[in-house]
Amino acid sequence: MNLPFYIARRYLFSKKSVGAINIISGISVCGVALATLALVCTLSVFNGFHDLIASFFTHFDPDLKVEAAKGKTFVPDSALVASIQATPGVQVVSLTLEDDAMARYKEQQTMVTIKGVDDNFLALTNIEEILYGSPQFKLYDAVADYGVMGQQLMYILGTGVQPYDPIEIYAPRIGTKVNMSNPLANFRRQPLYSPGNVFNINDSRYASSYIIASLDYARRLFGYTTEVSAIELRLHSEADIAAVKRTVATLVGDGFTVKDRYEQQADTFKVVQIEKFISYLFLCFILMVACFNIISSVSMLILDKRDNADTLRCLGASDRLVARIFIYEGNLIALLGAVTGLVLGVILCLLQQQFGIIGLGGDGQFVVDAYPVRVKLTDILLVFVSVVVVSALSVWLPIRLVNKYFIKR
Repeated sequence: MNLPFYIARRYLFSKKSVGAINIISGISVCGVALATLALVCTLSVFNGFHDLIASFFTHFDPDLKVEAAKGKTFVPDSALVASIQATPGVQVVSLTLEDDAMARYKEQQTMVTIKGVDDNFLALTNIEEILYGSPQFKLYDAVADYGVMGQQLMYILGTGVQPYDPIEIYAPRIGTKVNMSNPLANFRRQPLYSPGNVFNINDSRYASSYIIASLDYARRLFGYTTEVSAIELRLHSEADIAAVKRTVATLVGDGFTVKDRYEQQADTFKVVQIEKFISYLFLCFILMVACFNIISSVSMLILDKRDNADTLRCLGASDRLVARIFIYEGNLIALLGAVTGLVLGVILCLLQQQFGIIGLGGDGQFVVDAYPVRVKLTDILLVFVSVVVVSALSVWLPIRLVNKYFIKR
């Protein structure tokens, strides 16, 4: 039997001679529990926002994207493209060319991103599911070139879904000297008509600046012939993305990078992870403050049990054994608070996930009405370990000092 632990457990639940000690111990448990609950809920909310952001890209971004490691464009090798298409798990391969330009419609103008795509793009993204207006996705015919823009960009340019006049797209001529007398001579200008629809997506980065055009149109606009900026892949639903990514990376070699959806939006997800980490650090600081309350309750318990400590010494107990009793006492208080906070935190997150108890407000202006949450086992383990480590560090040294000056004689 572990004698210090047994005595500490008895002290935890027994009635003290001074009733305030029980009250302070209860407050200490509640403080640790609240800090633990806040950690669980905060980390789960960030997980929910992470999943929410990821859901925005399902209709637009490819499962995998192959880009040149250096430079914006490259000439795709037909044999390499065929090898990628033959890779198990790959369903669709599409060539794209993406660059910045300026769009002008009547008196309105703004910077846009032209994304030139080949005929496989429709199968790559199922973009028809997010079209507003005509259900037909058309980028060219025998008469004209067409461009499908984001809904927010439509409002910025004031074109409407079906403008009568073409949108003028301007792209700079690379490698030419600036003609001060005629600045427009330094730009390529290509008209772009509307097919009678726009795409509606929840990500404003796409909806406010992207225009989807044909690959041939993009090459003419930017002065390319056979170059592309990326090879985009759609995988079978049952495919292992990580395994296919490794296979494709081996095929393309070191001169290319292969990115999944999360890596394509690395900046966005990195911001979420940084915010999650900073919130975790702040809440750990609050947890440490809550653990300091344990010192007060255990210090009062030491004073209350001085006679018991003297009795143990008379029976042969060492100073180290007596000190361990109160160290165990402090850790038990922290552990009880941690378990309580974890249970309550998980229950609250599951209720929020199921019923959306805490709303975002905004009268429907947000994408979701309530805070999104997702409980991860790794976060639960992280919180539990954090509570154990912080409580041990915040209790051990002060209890040793209190024990030295108030118990040891």
